[in-house]
Amino acid sequence: MNMELILDLLEFYGHRVTEAEDGIKALERLAEKKFDIILLDMQLPKMDGLEVLDRIKKNPVTADIPVIAVTAHAMKGSEEHFIEMGCVDYISKPIDIHRFRSLIDKYLGE
Repeated sequence: MNMELILDLLEFYGHRVTEAEDGIKALERLAEKKFDIILLDMQLPKMDGLEVLDRIKKNPVTADIPVIAVTAHAMKGSEEHFIEMGCVDYISKPIDIHRFRSLIDKYLGE
């Protein structure tokens, strides 16, 4: 439900969206075309978000794409952990639509 909200919000803001239902599909999508930003759910099936993030950051083609972690398990220290791993920011579920919009605008330079 949260991912549907994120997709709907991004489309409402006028962005083109490509989704992937699991970590393996996410990496396949990244190999197919260039993206301006990645919203990465940390609890993905088949390959967790941290492994996907690691592969994104080790690939010279995708390493510079800003990654925002999306997580339902935001605890004290989560933000620092995701930043240390290579994310530029994170957003916790349930989504605060005002913070979400400001993050998207910040990292897409709008």
